[in-house]
Amino acid sequence: MKKSNRYTSEFREHAIRLVTTQQHEYPSLWAALVSISDKLGCTPETLRVWVKKSQAQPSKPSFNTQSTEERLAAFFAQAELDRKQK
Repeated sequence: MKKSNRYTSEFREHAIRLVTTQQHEYPSLWAALVSISDKLGCTPETLRVWVKKSQAQPSKPSFNTQSTEERLAAFFAQAELDRKQK
């Protein structure tokens, strides 16, 4: 039987990133998993499996050389250019 891919890879990556960056704010990993999974709408066990798998895989080099700050700046710069003049 084939497992359904209910969540996109982008969603899983975002969820894993949330756990790894916010885990220190919780008393335990499980507490972080419970809280974050509740906000995302998945189960804590599903999120735990994703995090465990991501830690077991060697990190892939990122081909996106643009930082988040650069992307945000570009987004707002484009929005400013697209704004109608008064």
